[in-house]
Amino acid sequence: MALSKGVLLGMGNPLLDISAHVDEAMLAKYDLKSNLAILAEEKHLPIYQELVDNYAVEYIAGGATQNSIRVAQWMLKEPKTTAFIGCVGKDDYAKQLETAAGGCHVDVNYMYDESATTGTCAVLVTGNERTLVANIAAANNYKAEHLEEKHIQELIDNARFFYISGFFLTVSPPSILRVAKHACEKEKIFSMNLAAPFINQFFKEPLLQALPYCDFVFGNESEAAAFAEANDLGTTDVKEIALKIAGLPKEGKRARVAVITQGPHPTIIATEGKITEYGVDAVTADKIVDTNGAGDAFVGGFLSQLVQDKPIDECVRAGHWAAQLIIQRSGCTYPATCDFQ
Repeated sequence: MALSKGVLLGMGNPLLDISAHVDEAMLAKYDLKSNLAILAEEKHLPIYQELVDNYAVEYIAGGATQNSIRVAQWMLKEPKTTAFIGCVGKDDYAKQLETAAGGCHVDVNYMYDESATTGTCAVLVTGNERTLVANIAAANNYKAEHLEEKHIQELIDNARFFYISGFFLTVSPPSILRVAKHACEKEKIFSMNLAAPFINQFFKEPLLQALPYCDFVFGNESEAAAFAEANDLGTTDVKEIALKIAGLPKEGKRARVAVITQGPHPTIIATEGKITEYGVDAVTADKIVDTNGAGDAFVGGFLSQLVQDKPIDECVRAGHWAAQLIIQRSGCTYPATCDFQ
């Protein structure tokens, strides 16, 4: 089917990933645990320069939402089917980001903040695990006023699908609500991601304000567990948590769909009191390069079919395909050509 320009609009924290393979001692030095995503504290700030100075680093356009949008765009193939909004600094990192994302044929629409540097994320790869330490910097300065600019209003009006990672709850809840309410009023599809356990623990209130507008909620098993604990759902069973997330109060006509991934274990889809499980094809350990971006890629693959009005089965299949491809590469990267069938 022919898709209009900007049918899928993402809003989030654009970050330049600085990725390197490190040892456990590097994690210990900065008091980090493998396979977690955190916001950088003061003690973590030297890590970025240390990576650049002492390791073979790779620079990749990153940030959870931007990753998902890039993957969706790659799978949709038609240029500028997707668009992205976020805040960067006025610096070389921003130029690298814009070149990278624009080179992926995403319609990039950054807000520029001259008072801060472009956000970065240290991606520490240990074996097959990755630890993310994000210094969101300029990304933290996004303002809802940007949504009022004529070009941005046109992007919002033209989009039929919206995706925002929960990480953006740390930045601009008013922007999220403005887009969410627009989607609800115009009967468009609005989706979010639970993002990381700390979002569910420490940004519970803005998340609960946005959830009534969410047609799709994405997350993994650890994020679902953190949501259940923070909201006293009374269960640790992932299926039960998915059902309860799907059943929370909802605005608009659609029933909410909760999508919970579990790495190599079945993906859970919960909606209208029913659970469906989708098995994941195994990827042998020797083929896994790193797991950075797997969840983002799943969402990107899922959305690439959702915007084409494909059934949920096809959305999940595309999500699995994208995630499996990404974990066999370094970072959230992909080949020049998409051969998804």
